[in-house]
Amino acid sequence: MPNARKKIVFVAFGGAQVLDITGPFQVFAAANEELETPAYDLTLANIDTDDVSTSAGLILKAESLSHIDPTTVHTVIAVGGHAPNVQAAMKNAAGMEWLQAAARHAERIGSVCTGTFLLAAAGIIDGKRVATHWQAAGALQKHYPSLNVDCESLYVEDGNVWTSAGVTAGIDMALALVERDLGRPLAMNIARRLVIYARRPGNQSQFSTLLESQTKATGPLAKSLDWMAKNIREPVGVADAADAAGMSERSFHRKFFAETGDTPARYMEKLRLEAARTLLESPDLPLKTVAAESGFGTPIRLIQAFERRFGLSPTAYRKLHGMA
Repeated sequence: MPNARKKIVFVAFGGAQVLDITGPFQVFAAANEELETPAYDLTLANIDTDDVSTSAGLILKAESLSHIDPTTVHTVIAVGGHAPNVQAAMKNAAGMEWLQAAARHAERIGSVCTGTFLLAAAGIIDGKRVATHWQAAGALQKHYPSLNVDCESLYVEDGNVWTSAGVTAGIDMALALVERDLGRPLAMNIARRLVIYARRPGNQSQFSTLLESQTKATGPLAKSLDWMAKNIREPVGVADAADAAGMSERSFHRKFFAETGDTPARYMEKLRLEAARTLLESPDLPLKTVAAESGFGTPIRLIQAFERRFGLSPTAYRKLHGMA
């Protein structure tokens, strides 16, 4: 009887980012553990030799990529790493030929982080919309102009090509693949099991407004950022945030802009738009509810802010990302 398991091969190299491998690998392994009959046959392969010495110094047991028949693979996932290591892997002629052969037979081709460069170097994703780590997006677009590089999304699906942004975004993409293969309930069970706070949709931005500002803010202002994030559903304004920081509104505005590069009002709107994009992932959630839950109050205020920031309406956004 033929093997019903989907063979997933992670293509790595010396100096690969350890989380690019272990994060999504564990998602598929957890799916196997949840099922009576495992759904996946998981293999870590090294494009160079055998075991993978990762960028963190951790050595992972692996097979040589040359020992794996590319015609037997269901899903290929190329992982990323630091630029010199990725560039060395891109120059491995045998590895590139293996990826080309696998692309002709595999159901899915994917990458995590800068692993997208390996797929591009092999010439198997020309013309595709792809994701990669935000720090590498410009270089990817420059060196491979035929690609449509999405520098914001956590992961992108274009036909049978799945590509994710940096590091932990690979977990989000793996959960989406499990959901596609085995259903949403199982994917949600795995997310809970791995203590993932929230399953993030692929169209969610790589950039967290709160995290970006937290890296810059200090003292009372840092506390006010947390307060604003916790109160986005409430009808609060700049004066309320200034009170939470124990500052006058004028001083608060000046210090906020100096440390974050944003005005308090614009920052609060960004937080609410992030919340709205997450809520829009639920196609049955009315726009009125999305507006209320994200702190905009009314659909018209949400639509105006959304169009100003993203250049399209919430409804068009849902349709663009297959949520409508």
